[in-house]
Amino acid sequence: MSGKNDQKIALWLFCVCAMIFLMVVVGGITRLTESGLSIVKWHPISGIIPPLDEAQWHEEFEAYKAYPEYQKVNHGMSLEEFKSIFYWEYGHRVLGRLIGLAFFVPFMVFLLKKSVSPALKPQLWVMFFLGGLQGLLGWWMVKSGLVDDPDVSHYRLTAHLGLAVLIYLYMFWVACGLVMKKYNGKRLNITPLKWLIGLILIQILLGGLVAGLNAGLIYNQWPLMGEGFIPSDLFATSPLWLNFFENHTTVQFDHRMLAYVIVGLGVYVWFNLRHVREIKIRRARHALLLMILLQVTLGILTLIHAVPIPLAAAHQAGAILTLSAGLFLLRRVS
Repeated sequence: MSGKNDQKIALWLFCVCAMIFLMVVVGGITRLTESGLSIVKWHPISGIIPPLDEAQWHEEFEAYKAYPEYQKVNHGMSLEEFKSIFYWEYGHRVLGRLIGLAFFVPFMVFLLKKSVSPALKPQLWVMFFLGGLQGLLGWWMVKSGLVDDPDVSHYRLTAHLGLAVLIYLYMFWVACGLVMKKYNGKRLNITPLKWLIGLILIQILLGGLVAGLNAGLIYNQWPLMGEGFIPSDLFATSPLWLNFFENHTTVQFDHRMLAYVIVGLGVYVWFNLRHVREIKIRRARHALLLMILLQVTLGILTLIHAVPIPLAAAHQAGAILTLSAGLFLLRRVS
């Protein structure tokens, strides 16, 4: 009974994945446009309605003026300029609510119709719980910037991004498992592929640190950093371990170096699966390598052009697509 509904459930999950993908991109643009602190209140229900007249806009603007970002960064901003940053954060929050509805309503329908298998039900509940946690984490992140230092914590921003990617990863993996047949060919060594996916995930988190620290705005050349491959201020922060999280140079350097490792391992995985004759696996193998190379190219272009919004947004989107390609291939060969 429930097996007949697997394709419907998978289609639903893939649609929610697409919305999460869009959410990550919009979140990145919200960060790039410095719009994340434009809405200083959190109203989960009533907050879905934006200001509807000039009086409401002035009320929203006055609330923003009471916080350090306006006082220290955007002092003198006009109402029209405020509207432009408001709408990015507003869109980000509304999209989050829509994702919640897009998951919750079909989930309840599938449960009431008893269309969910016992094995799948706990997985869907985990997704639901993580989605609620993500909303709370988002507000916790915003609160970190409503203080004397008007910038969100790069730790909280990375945690917010990381949880979004984790939810996407888990949902995409489960959805693929509902519609893909198990691989029945010759046993393959998929350990390098698992490592590759793990490193891509770490690289996304490093990208969160780079974005949170604005570390992409320094050393805007490639392949050198300044006058050499290894910059002189790589470990300028004390204690030593703090460099990996708070030194702008070190964080960018780590992001670069891990990209090289991912390219090398990606080529190895591609070469290691060259003897597999199944056409779907061959296509998935080519797609993964292509996405890795495209993503590295986008990263270099984003860096040398000092993080323009279109390139940076494409780079963030490329990260999720690269992760998806890796997961898709792993499902194919598992």
